[in-house]
Amino acid sequence: MITLVNLRAYRRFFVVAYHFLPLLVSYARDRRRFLLFGRSRRVDSQTRIERANTLLESLLTLGPTFIKLGQLLSTRPDVLPTEYVDVLSKLQDEVPPAPWAEARVVLEDEVGPVEEHFDDFDTDAISGASLGQVYTAEVDGREVAVKVRRPDIEELVEADLRVIQWSLPILLRFIGQARAFSLENLADEFDRTIRQEMNYDREARMLAEIRSNFEGDDAVVIPAVLDSHSGPRVLTMEYIEGTKINDVAELDELGIDRHQLAVNLQEAYLQMMLEDGVFHADPHPGNLAVRPDGTIVFYDFGMSGRVDEFIQNKIIEFYVAVANQDIDGILDALIEMGTLSPEADRATMGNVMELAIEDARGEDIETYRVQQIVEQVEDTIYEFPLRLPSNLALVLRVATVVEGVCVTLDPEFDFITVATDYLSEQGYREESIKRYAGEASDQLQQSVLSSVRVPPKLERTLDRIDRDDFYVRADIEDGNDVFALLAKRLVYGMMVAAGAFSTAFLYATTEVEAAAVAAVLSLGVAFALFRTFRKRKGTRVTPQFTRHEMRQRRGGD
Repeated sequence: MITLVNLRAYRRFFVVAYHFLPLLVSYARDRRRFLLFGRSRRVDSQTRIERANTLLESLLTLGPTFIKLGQLLSTRPDVLPTEYVDVLSKLQDEVPPAPWAEARVVLEDEVGPVEEHFDDFDTDAISGASLGQVYTAEVDGREVAVKVRRPDIEELVEADLRVIQWSLPILLRFIGQARAFSLENLADEFDRTIRQEMNYDREARMLAEIRSNFEGDDAVVIPAVLDSHSGPRVLTMEYIEGTKINDVAELDELGIDRHQLAVNLQEAYLQMMLEDGVFHADPHPGNLAVRPDGTIVFYDFGMSGRVDEFIQNKIIEFYVAVANQDIDGILDALIEMGTLSPEADRATMGNVMELAIEDARGEDIETYRVQQIVEQVEDTIYEFPLRLPSNLALVLRVATVVEGVCVTLDPEFDFITVATDYLSEQGYREESIKRYAGEASDQLQQSVLSSVRVPPKLERTLDRIDRDDFYVRADIEDGNDVFALLAKRLVYGMMVAAGAFSTAFLYATTEVEAAAVAAVLSLGVAFALFRTFRKRKGTRVTPQFTRHEMRQRRGGD
């Protein structure tokens, strides 16, 4: 029997297809001009912006689940071109709250009668989002914030997640292999995170854990949870007022040092990701406020994540390498995290990383250098080798958004310098130096041992050569099928030669029809031989960096 959720999912599938099909056809024509055949076509930046705006309108029309999906896409430059990321970054999770009568049903199902459990309750929501809405109330004389899940949102999200799951195999046909890896990870991540965000019990646990990690820290304050007034669909916590963190004018009126505020925010997230292993993963300005004394207030822990020890160590290695401007160290860390393909051209990617570091530091970059590096990427890489495993997706999202907030507070903010200072204060850089010294010592010891072992082995080898008793066995790795290509050309060449001889012989013996058949077959084989000599065309890709918002805030420099 077909369930109600399945019926809703089938209907939603056709609605989603109606909105996205024109865009998918356009993408398909970019790869093959006439869908089934034809050359690819280049798409200029203006066309991408127009398509991104069309996508934005479709996401808004499709409702809560797709608004959340658009927000996630806006932080994934490994999935979408820069123009799309810029347009979707404008997408805000702000929708009119559901009527109080409907929200009250959810609240009382979880907590009980409003009049019995709250001294006072303001039925006008102070904020509305796609998955829930927030009210203010009083409990035992304390002001609290009550987060209530949107009525009947579970069925809609479940249906939409099924639509996304059904649509993914179709979408993969319209994109290159370079982005397919990241898109599949994004779909898995989105399914997991939106389910987690709807589970307020999980949010309460994450909030309490992060709050305990910052206990005694004067720079950060996190509201406490009232367990007696909370449940899977309702979360009640203390209400802490503050100025929105991107309200620069108000912060200046309060006399708050915005540079120090940005430093405190960056260091708080470095602590969460590098030391605590659990972090607040939705740091947009609506979830961050500042008290008059400069303390940062964190709201909404629906999106929160964990970092395992391996990834923590690799992130530390990456930051240390960036701090030391060790390009090889940066590339090694990216490869070990699974973000960079081991087959990537290291020289080209090294130039890309140098450019990215200079851009992150806000340094002026000569146009000719950018063009030169882009040409290197286009000439040496058929698939852009930067990918984003699912265990790093939230980390990248946080790093990108936090950087944007910090640059809003201080346009000259240099997050690399702040990260370097933090690593030095926590002893990570010294630890990496000690580890490097230890590794160098081990290598020296191995070299000394080798210098003792090698001469006798070398002498035995020379003796075998002198006795004509020396054999070499070589296994050749042919990842690009070079030998297969040479064999194919050799066979085709022999067939063309034989065909030409047969055609000439049959024609000379007045077997005209047979000669014509042989000639046609020979031409076919000759064309196949010609195709093996055609040069493969690579995908022309422009490297993308995540600091696009900083340029916009500087006035488009």
